[in-house]
Amino acid sequence: MTTSYVPPKIWTWDNTTDSASGNRPTAGARFEQTLPVGTHPLQLYSLATPNGQKVTILLEELLAAGVSDAEYDAWLINIGKGDQFGSGFVEINPNSKIPALVHHSQTPALPIFESGAILLYLAEKFGRFIPTDVAGRQRCLSWLFWQIGAAPYAGGGFGHFYVYAQDKQPYPIDRFTMEVKRQLDLLDQQLARTEYIAGNDYTLADIAIWPWYGGIATGATYNAVEFLQAGDYKNLLRWQQQIAERPAVKRGQRVNSPGNGIAERHSASDLDGLEPTS
Repeated sequence: MTTSYVPPKIWTWDNTTDSASGNRPTAGARFEQTLPVGTHPLQLYSLATPNGQKVTILLEELLAAGVSDAEYDAWLINIGKGDQFGSGFVEINPNSKIPALVHHSQTPALPIFESGAILLYLAEKFGRFIPTDVAGRQRCLSWLFWQIGAAPYAGGGFGHFYVYAQDKQPYPIDRFTMEVKRQLDLLDQQLARTEYIAGNDYTLADIAIWPWYGGIATGATYNAVEFLQAGDYKNLLRWQQQIAERPAVKRGQRVNSPGNGIAERHSASDLDGLEPTS
């Protein structure tokens, strides 16, 4: 690939670079905002992206398992409109990324940000979906943290350059496609050996990985099944379908999803009667 672009000695922001995402080279609140608070101890502020779905799926799984203390309010944070840069949200998550959770069961209330941290907190708080034996726990956490480190290649890398970049260039597309296919192959090989990601039990590892890589494998995320030859990953597709059929997963996908579910969720009945996802 040839290009006439030569990076300057010092990069400066011209207010157009990646402007569609609302990104800036500085952190912090941009406007005053008071976040709503519902009646349940758990207050979630999120959007139904793959990272957001991780948390709502776990919450719905906890409720389905009979953990009534996992009842929650979910409030929409529209990242396209910049809600994540309001002062109320930044107070919970100074990194201005969804999801963010506040647990009001103690004083002062406990804010938690980063999807992996939220998943681990909820699993340990309620004693579900994380193995209790040392070996099983470490397998689960290893795959959980793998997902946290791997997803930026799939989202910020492959998704950005293959789907969103207006100027398509072979170098970044080839680089990130190779890595995403390596990741899909890794998961496929793992799922040839075990029913679920971390072994024979459904855990946080599955809940964290499924929204990202299940979506990529089926085309729900990035619509790149043919490009990635995703149909070749038979074990991954078996697992994807197995997880997709879980009622709590179907419910969790629909929370904070105005176009395909509900913008807000305040009780279990809010999700009742929705048309099933495809």
